[in-house]
Amino acid sequence: GTCLARETSTSRTRRRNPKYFLSFKLQRSRFSQPPPFLKAELQVSAMASNKDPDPSLGYLTRKDTEVKLPRPTRVKNKTPAPVQITAEQILREARERQEAEIRPPKQKITDSTELADYRLRKRKEFEDLIRRVRWNTSVWIKYAQWEESQKDFNRARSVWERALEVDYRNHTLWLKYAEVEMKNKFINHARNVWDRAVMLLPRVDQLWYKYIHMEEILGNVAGARQIFERWMEWMPDQQGWLSYIKFELRYNEVERARAIFERFVRCHPKVSSWIRFAKFEMKNGEVGRARQVYEKAVEILADDEEAEQLFVAFAEFEEKCKEAERARCIYKFALDHIPKGRAEDLYRKFVAFEKQHGDREGIEDAIVGKRRFQYEDEVRKSPLNYDTWFDYIRLEESVGSKERIREVYERAIANVPPAEEKRYWQRYIYLWINYALYEELDAGDVERTRDVYRECLKLIPHEKFSFAKIWLLAAQFEIRQLNLKGARLILGNAIGKAPKDKIFKKYIEIELQLGNIDRGRKLYEKYLEWAPENCYAWSKYAELEKSLCETERARGIFELAIAQPALDMPEILWKAYIDFEISENEFDRTRELYERLLDRTKHLKVWISFAEFEASAIEDSNTDLEEEDMEDFLREQKKLCLERARRVFEKAINYFRTTAPELKEERAMLLEKWLNMEASFGDLGDVSSVQAKLPKKLKKRKQMMTEDGPAGYEEYIDYIFPEETQTTNLKILEAAYKWKKQKVSTDDD
Repeated sequence: GTCLARETSTSRTRRRNPKYFLSFKLQRSRFSQPPPFLKAELQVSAMASNKDPDPSLGYLTRKDTEVKLPRPTRVKNKTPAPVQITAEQILREARERQEAEIRPPKQKITDSTELADYRLRKRKEFEDLIRRVRWNTSVWIKYAQWEESQKDFNRARSVWERALEVDYRNHTLWLKYAEVEMKNKFINHARNVWDRAVMLLPRVDQLWYKYIHMEEILGNVAGARQIFERWMEWMPDQQGWLSYIKFELRYNEVERARAIFERFVRCHPKVSSWIRFAKFEMKNGEVGRARQVYEKAVEILADDEEAEQLFVAFAEFEEKCKEAERARCIYKFALDHIPKGRAEDLYRKFVAFEKQHGDREGIEDAIVGKRRFQYEDEVRKSPLNYDTWFDYIRLEESVGSKERIREVYERAIANVPPAEEKRYWQRYIYLWINYALYEELDAGDVERTRDVYRECLKLIPHEKFSFAKIWLLAAQFEIRQLNLKGARLILGNAIGKAPKDKIFKKYIEIELQLGNIDRGRKLYEKYLEWAPENCYAWSKYAELEKSLCETERARGIFELAIAQPALDMPEILWKAYIDFEISENEFDRTRELYERLLDRTKHLKVWISFAEFEASAIEDSNTDLEEEDMEDFLREQKKLCLERARRVFEKAINYFRTTAPELKEERAMLLEKWLNMEASFGDLGDVSSVQAKLPKKLKKRKQMMTEDGPAGYEEYIDYIFPEETQTTNLKILEAAYKWKKQKVSTDDD
């Protein structure tokens, strides 16, 4: 204000100019950037023309009204200052530099005239304030309290009445009004206020409480009881009824309190109300009355959602009265009538009760009942969770009740998987298996076991998938019952509907154990018709014929097997055929087989196996020879074996050198096998000739390539054979000769 008073007329004129006013405001601001509203104005002004006068600006041009803002200074030195100031120091300095609060001076009223003026002024202020904010309750309260402080109670009552006319639903006004009357000992006025308050606002419990409290302080018990009765006609909440009961008990009016409790449970028929009533009777030593209260509550609220609390309280009451049998009957009755989902606490209490008062059987029954409740809850939530059914069945089997076990099994197998996919049935099928085993082993009911297997096989969709295990278990059950015909019928149906390897193997095993060779041969033929690529079936069929000394039949089976266009594991079949011929001492046939196998594959293992066979293929000698002749014969045989093995190795080395030169590691392994074989023959072997052919191992590096380009180097072992070294040396000499020849021709030119 002082600065404005010192301004000259010229400065006032300049301040009226919009351009100067805007620049002046910006200069006085402490911001390095213009505020958002000013940025928007500047952007609009930049888009408009700078030369055309604008009538809204007093015919000034846009250029005249442009504002040139100071450029924000850039901090060049960003290093921290040597002395740092903390936030605590800043706040402390701000607190210290605060100026003292200016308070109005205190006034002293010396005579009645000043007092009247003061009262008139204050009343005028309050009336003006009320005229402005009539709805503000705090203003009315301050006005009335000020009048009370001046001991002008008629004016105070007038203010309170005016306030109630504005908002009579505000119970705070009624409370303050009545407290003023009570504080100044205007009892009848206070009663009048409370009567009007509870009549207009009967649902505000605080008004009733305050009214009753006032009457009780005054010793007017009958009046307080009358007020309670008026309140109870409005059927308040439980706390109101309990306050009435406590009021009567304070004055030892037990019969009145009992009558109020009876009205209370009729008004609020809840479990907690009945329990309070029964505890009241128990506290007063009325055991019979308490039991009657509980029995009546059970009749009325047996199907209530909170009935569990009622039964628990009833059982605990009987337990306190040393009536264990009554308590046990209550627990069992409650467990039979309350749904399982709402009986968790009841089960826990029952188990604790049995542990304390029951015998061993009672405790076990309680524990089993609790676990049964848990399993029932789980299977209700997820009936397709078969692991829960297994646990539930195991629990019932531990108890030993056949009817309950069968009931749980029937409920479990009724939950058929929703989709016809094998992965959904893998756990479900074991329910049937366990059911059948229980009926056979534990219950000893053969007919029920047969029915279980029959129903299970009927339920499985064999067109899409099947389970070999259930077929085999059903057949083995019939064999245990000496019903061989029934077992063959089941296995025959299995082969017809859902043939599997396990079924064929087990069926063949059963028939061979019974000595039915022809049936076994027929089954093998069916097996091979169903799976002609199965090398295991071919080899087992040939082994059967070999065990029966049917050499030609076994050889024919092997020939048929290797002639198949597709086999799952041909190496097993060829090995079995070769081992068969070796066991029969048919060395020429074995060599022929190896040659046929090499026509199909030139694998390293085939070459090594062929060579090892030739090294060990010693023909049977004549037993009539003497010892010296026998030694000469064996030596000649070893030489022949060694020569044949060398030919095989040379043939293999020639193949890897010419046809597959990239397989250097296989070639090196073959040479190592050859070297070991030569060393095993002792003086007959020629180790040096093989050692001359061994390669040199070199450790090399090659670049690894990925999709993103080169990704480093990796080490590998390379093999350099002797013939490759000679070739390399010849190439170097040939290149040197060419270089020398070119140099001589250049010198001649």
